[in-house]
Amino acid sequence: MQDQLLATLREQLVAIISGTIFVFMGFASCLFAAIRRRSGVRIFLWLGVWSALYGARLLIESSSVAAALPHWIQIAIPFLRTSLTYLLLPVIALVWFELSVGIMKLFIQVVIAIGLIIAVAGIGFFGATGSASKLILYSNVVAAAALVVLLVVVAVPGLSRKLLILPNRAVVAAGTLIFAIEALYYTLSFVFHYQTWRITGSLGLAVLLFSFGYVAVQIALTSERRLVSIENELSIAREMQASILPSDNPELKNLRVAALYRPMTDIAGDFYDFIPVDPNRTGFLVADVTGHGIPAALVSSMIKVAMQSVLPSAHDPQEVLRELNRILCVQLRTRLVSAAYLWLDTENRIALYSAAGHPPLVLWRAGQFERIESNGLLLGVFPDADYPLHKMPIQSGDRLLLYTDGVSEPENANRDAFGDHKLEQVVRDNQSRPPAEFLNQILSAIHNWQPPSTPQHDDITMVAIDVV
Repeated sequence: MQDQLLATLREQLVAIISGTIFVFMGFASCLFAAIRRRSGVRIFLWLGVWSALYGARLLIESSSVAAALPHWIQIAIPFLRTSLTYLLLPVIALVWFELSVGIMKLFIQVVIAIGLIIAVAGIGFFGATGSASKLILYSNVVAAAALVVLLVVVAVPGLSRKLLILPNRAVVAAGTLIFAIEALYYTLSFVFHYQTWRITGSLGLAVLLFSFGYVAVQIALTSERRLVSIENELSIAREMQASILPSDNPELKNLRVAALYRPMTDIAGDFYDFIPVDPNRTGFLVADVTGHGIPAALVSSMIKVAMQSVLPSAHDPQEVLRELNRILCVQLRTRLVSAAYLWLDTENRIALYSAAGHPPLVLWRAGQFERIESNGLLLGVFPDADYPLHKMPIQSGDRLLLYTDGVSEPENANRDAFGDHKLEQVVRDNQSRPPAEFLNQILSAIHNWQPPSTPQHDDITMVAIDVV
């Protein structure tokens, strides 16, 4: 009896070792995909599931392994074996799906759908009748047809370049060919009742999995290199954007100025600038480009350049916006810009203000909160757009606030916007604070207004000016 058990174990040893290796490699591949959590490594997930399913099937087909399992698992082994057999086709197709493009992707989607339908029907039929192989023929026919198509696509360089993402076509072609030969060998052996060696099938699949794994690693490395390149470019873009913003707040006679700039992402579409003409006269520009990221940042760089050409008109906000609009209308395609320009003359105690589709200027004076709107069209809509001018006196104790809509639009858990009412409350509660502290209090109020851990949804820019 003992000799018989040893002989049985010896016969099944290859299947046990192979199954264990396939399961281990499958879990390792799935773990890698879970850690990386990027769309480019989904192929590792499906490769892992494929390897684990095949390894599990090898293990449960071994009577020695089955005998060592708990009784309740032994009872479920026929169901598990049937389920694993039917599910292998859609899982293998999912691996190919990650490497396909164009019409090939559509073909693989059809194979996945048919494979899942057959799998659900086959597993259900087994549960109802106990027959494990009732629909396996259909699954094999679909698998064989798909394999023939894949062999043709992989073998023809023109087709593989057009329909597949293959950094190294030769490796996948060799692996697929070996697997196809092995599958044909087993099919013919089954038809003509030849006895086959189990190790041959495992080696054939191992070669195919290795070829896929090799390609997947190449794709992942290419993605990593691309991400590193993008990070380097973003770093350069951040430095460039930082260089176009004022490096410090201006030292002005009778004015105390502070600015706060909090981009939503590393690269932002908000822009602000100071245009000091002399110690008594200064212009303040705040702009907000539609959209985010590098395209919006490029437009903000264009605004910086355009401002250099309108410096002779710095004393006239209306003309500044007209000129910026004319310049940007020629350059912009799909982006628009809201902007506000404030001119302060502390010698004559006069403020001039004009805006283009921008949130209103806030004036805090003698305990009163005032919103000053002087809006025309967004910059970039029509080249001949006009912008109304608002003129007002300024006096000691006035506080002016320019800001972008990233201040007023954040919402709380009830979907209520921060808005003018909340902004007025913060301005009123912090009227005695210096400009820099005042802006930080507004930013804190915005963060407290939003639900905890809510990400910032827009760029935030504020410029506070106290008349002293």
